[in-house]
Formats: sequence, C-alpha cells, structure tokens
Amino acid sequence: MASGAQPTRMLRGWVRAQFDAAYEHVLRHELSGAPEHVAVIQDGNRRYARERGDDPSDGHRAGAQTTEDVLDWCAELGVEELTLYAFSTENFDRPPEERERLFDLLERKLTEFADAERVHDQEVRIRAIGETSRLPERVRDAVDYAERRTDSYDGFTLNIALAYGGRAELLGAARDVARAVESGDLSAEDVDVATIERRLHDDRVRDVDLIVRTGGDERTSNFLPWHANGNEAAVFFCTPYWPEFSKVDFLRAIRTYESREASWQRAKAERALALVRAFGSVEVREARAVLSRLREYVPDGVDVDVEGEESASAE
Repeated sequence: MASGAQPTRMLRGWVRAQFDAAYEHVLRHELSGAPEHVAVIQDGNRRYARERGDDPSDGHRAGAQTTEDVLDWCAELGVEELTLYAFSTENFDRPPEERERLFDLLERKLTEFADAERVHDQEVRIRAIGETSRLPERVRDAVDYAERRTDSYDGFTLNIALAYGGRAELLGAARDVARAVESGDLSAEDVDVATIERRLHDDRVRDVDLIVRTGGDERTSNFLPWHANGNEAAVFFCTPYWPEFSKVDFLRAIRTYESREASWQRAKAERALALVRAFGSVEVREARAVLSRLREYVPDGVDVDVEGEESASAE
C-alpha cells in the first residue's frame, strides 16, 4: 500500500497543477486592470510550520519565499505599491527565542532584497514604516541599508511594516498635531487630511486599494487604518496560510478589488443622478460632471448626455 501512495500523490499534484494553470488563465482574462496599492497581512506562517511538525522559524522562512513571488506578481500585473505586515507591535510579546529568529530573518531578507538584481532592474524602492526604533540594532541597520540602496528608485514601492500598529500611528500623528497647535506653529482651523498625512510617514504612502489577509481570519488587525479604511479599500480574506498563498489566490484578490471598485463607482453615479433629479440646477454641476465621467455605471434605462442632462428612456 505504501508503494502505491507516492504515485497517487504525484498524480494528485499533477492534476492540481493543471487545474491551477487553467484557473489562472481564466482569471487573467477576467481582469481588466490592477489596484495601485495592495497591502498584505501575511498570516499563518506559524500554523503552517506547526502542522508539519516544524519550528515556527521554518514557517517564516517558507513565507519569505511567498513574499518574493508576490513581488513578481505585482510587477507582472502593474501594481505600483505593496505593503507587507512583517512585524506588528503585538509581535514583541512572542517568546524571545522565536522573536530573535524572526529578527534574524528580517535582517537577512532586507539585506538580500537590497542587493537583489531584480530590485535594481525594476527600480524598487524599499522603505520601512512603523516604530523601527524599537527593533534591534542589527535590524535597524538592515533597514537603513535597504532604504539607502533604493532611495532614488520610483519604479515600484515596497513598504515593510515593522514594529507597526495602526492605532499607535494615528495616536502619534494626533499628538504631533496637538503639540503644533499648542505651540502656535499650527492653527486648529488649518488641520486637514494633508496635515495628518504629513505626520504619519516621512514619505507619502498611497491610499490602500486592496487588503489581502491569508490564514483564514477575517479581520484587518490594526493595519493601515488611515490609508485603508479612509479609502474604503476592498478586502480579500482567504484560508491558505501565507506559505501556501498562490498566484491563483492573488488573482482572486485582484478580482475582488475590481468587483468592489465597479460597485463603488456605480453607487457614486447613482448618488450623482439622484442629485440631478432632485435639483436640476447649477448647484449640482459637480454631480453632472461625475455622471459624465461615469456614464457606463449609470443604471440601465437612464441616458446622460455630455452636459449632464438626464432622461429616463422608459418614460
């Protein structure tokens, strides 16, 4: 019986590979574009290792390979910015031995990325976001090295969230604004979105279009709340652990984003149309302009001309 198990597993693997290839082909033909900024919560590394009887660090190493694959998929599809939740503030509570091995992996991978030919060929800019001052010196040095080596690039942006917590990020920005107002350097009336964004990061992080979380949990875990929730980002939850995350899973996530974006645009067009119907005057010029730009999303049966005048074809 044991002698027949290996061929059976090989056959199942071959069938699965063929299915995935066919499904990938279908998904690629369904997609018409890609989000600008994808943020990923790489969950399940430890569970992946535990189910195989391995050490947690083995799961993190397997997950690091998936990270490299995702970078290639982003380049292929035209994604312009990727943020990876590599180490949260809560991760400091993990057992010291596991934490140190994770720090070792982060140090090594940051250095490898900074020296990788494809990073320089594709002009990938690497930068860290989070309370990096809390990290060990060797990890901070690796962060500095990666950021210095890629600082001049603008082909693609890779954000590594390290010692990161969304609430802490917002709290720090709020405290900074309060100090500026108290000292007279900033008027309370002048506090706006741009004021907060300048205090979140040294360099601007794009609004997040799509959050992906692996591992089966359906929560965003304090990740980029300003950039994701404020932009009403699409969210894709999937069951594979991060080391198992495949290109098919990634394409399904992109499809979720496109469906969410089409729904959002349609809702926006319907709200603008409602304004036109309610007022039909110069005060809704902006609504008319929206309708003109989003004509394809206007509900069936309603025609909108270039000036924004609408008429129901059923009437």
